[in-house]
Amino acid sequence: MHEWLKDFLIFIASEKGLSINTAKAYERDLLKLISFLEKQEIHSFREVTEQTLFNYLAWLKQGNAASSSMARALFAIKVFFRFIKREGGLMINCAAALSSPKLWQLIPDVIAPHEIEKLIMQKDVTSFEGARDRAILEVLYSCGLRVSEVCLLNIQDVDDQFVRVLGKGNKERLVPIGQKALDALSIYDAFRDTIKIPKQTRLFVTKKGKDITRFYIWKMIKEAGEQAGIVKNISPHTLRHCFATHLLDNGADLRVIQELLGHSSINSTDRYTHVSRTHLQHAFSQFHPRP
Repeated sequence: MHEWLKDFLIFIASEKGLSINTAKAYERDLLKLISFLEKQEIHSFREVTEQTLFNYLAWLKQGNAASSSMARALFAIKVFFRFIKREGGLMINCAAALSSPKLWQLIPDVIAPHEIEKLIMQKDVTSFEGARDRAILEVLYSCGLRVSEVCLLNIQDVDDQFVRVLGKGNKERLVPIGQKALDALSIYDAFRDTIKIPKQTRLFVTKKGKDITRFYIWKMIKEAGEQAGIVKNISPHTLRHCFATHLLDNGADLRVIQELLGHSSINSTDRYTHVSRTHLQHAFSQFHPRP
């Protein structure tokens, strides 16, 4: 990958006549991209997908990169990948769809289903805290809830099919819940019954009966991600993003996902079509008779 960068820098210096400062800025941005790819065990630009680039931009955003830095990095990626494709290094330019000037405000952070599994399995269900934390992770991913919505869940809000959620603007919605999440809740509930917790209607509590906070869940997921060896910068919202993206990738209708997420506007849900464009491109290339 460094050879491609070297050729690109020669190209922009000799044929584009860019200033030394501009060329150096391109080099810094693209070296940062290559370092990110190598940490993901990606060693060829042919292995890079649109999803990979979304993950990289999301990583920059979560590192508090300024809007100007994000814009410059995005432009550098687009020019660089266009160069590689023109030189025969790529069949498909996966950066071509990165066109929105406000893209970094829309990029969901997504990890693969097997990484979700690794994340959840970090929690040992042989203790109260471990059983509770695994149940929190399962509910976040199974139902696509906001972390604030999980904190506000009451015991009576969950039955064997649905979760009643109090969302933004005090709007209620019903969200289906999966069997794995129900199983995790059953294990947690058994621990709850054996510990003398003060009377409390909240579903997720400490041993002393205090409400679980958003900060606790954020910290817990960060630690579980590190333990699972997940390089991406994940948060509670990552599981909500994964919920929506994985549903869309497997054929769910965008309007259904809108309802499940509690979005008042389809425009909020539409961001997930960016993430799934790679899936569509792959299907087109694989199945179209003349791709």
